[in-house]
Amino acid sequence: MKGKKMAGSRRGFLKSGIALLLGSAWGGKFVFAKKVQIPIPGKHPELVILNDRPLNAETPAHLLDEKITPADVLFVRNNGFPPEKVDIASWTLTIGGESARQEKTYTLAELKEKFSHHSYQLTLECGGNGRAEFNPAAKGNQWTTGAVGAPLWTGVRLKDVLEDVGIKADAVYIGYYGSDSHLSGDPDKVVISRGVPIAKAMEEESLIAWAMNGEALPRLNGYPLRLVFGGWPASTSGKWLTKIVVRNKVHDGPKMEGDAYRVPCNPVAPGSKVADEDMCIIESMPVKSLITYPKTGGILKAGQEVEIRGKAWAGDLSVKAVHISVDFGANWQAAQLSPASNRLAWQGWKSRIRLPQQGYYEVWARATDSEGNMQPMVVPGWNPKGYLNNACHRIALKVS
Repeated sequence: MKGKKMAGSRRGFLKSGIALLLGSAWGGKFVFAKKVQIPIPGKHPELVILNDRPLNAETPAHLLDEKITPADVLFVRNNGFPPEKVDIASWTLTIGGESARQEKTYTLAELKEKFSHHSYQLTLECGGNGRAEFNPAAKGNQWTTGAVGAPLWTGVRLKDVLEDVGIKADAVYIGYYGSDSHLSGDPDKVVISRGVPIAKAMEEESLIAWAMNGEALPRLNGYPLRLVFGGWPASTSGKWLTKIVVRNKVHDGPKMEGDAYRVPCNPVAPGSKVADEDMCIIESMPVKSLITYPKTGGILKAGQEVEIRGKAWAGDLSVKAVHISVDFGANWQAAQLSPASNRLAWQGWKSRIRLPQQGYYEVWARATDSEGNMQPMVVPGWNPKGYLNNACHRIALKVS
């Protein structure tokens, strides 16, 4: 009886907590394991919830098979609570800071009217994607492979807006602020305020975006306005955007210092304690690939030929090659790699395999970037927060 009571309490906690977070309620069956599958309004029912306060949910690999990631499939990574009410007519974005020549405020309508619109497919990946594989374990959401996606984003170039305001010669960094609320309920506490060096901010593909795949941004992914910096940790791409500051130093907002989104500047032994001053900010993400078809756990007939498909990306770089192995890395075969839609978009790849003998198999995928960097077959570079795991992705197949 005691066990049943505890399970029921857990169900109630999750259901009420997420319903409160999203401002809506739903029914449905709850499935509990290491991760929880509960329907999220506006999202695919197979997204897996890792945390409900704040809401964080990842995407099973097989749902990422499409070239352009659908809005309902894109992962959710929140640090606080999204704004409950959004008034498009009164929403504004203020640009200022000590290295801005002036401070200006734009309405959403003014942004759309004053500046040219641009659309890019840009890859966003949480810096902690793959954290679940680190040993010793790292604190934080235990992402496996699903904190990544590459939708088509539409907005205005950040550099056009910054140039309209004016940038001083001493500009080093930009930082963002959003309208999400802190978990403590304190309205004066900033949830997260990160940013990027001015050179990244001024890239052609760096956007202030209001649309995803031709529709308004989903509420959980930043509606009505957000930054998008392809190829860098998704935490740099601030959501529910209300303010950008141009800094004459590295931005020092919440989650910019200490060990947040930083890794040891030099390799350390697993489990080491690393001083804050020995940690370096994560910038371009490492080369990585994902098998999106078939779904892991598939059963094949002996001699059956099957197509293997997936995606590959490499931060600021491009992907030069993808190889797959069906014998635990003893041999590799080259996959057919498609070009990116534009810079900082992921690339599709495919290959075909035939497994003639019954038994258990794993398909491994390994990408190589344009500078020759290759994915490791084991979890790389332990770090205190479990960032930047780009080990080869594997799926299991059984031949009957």
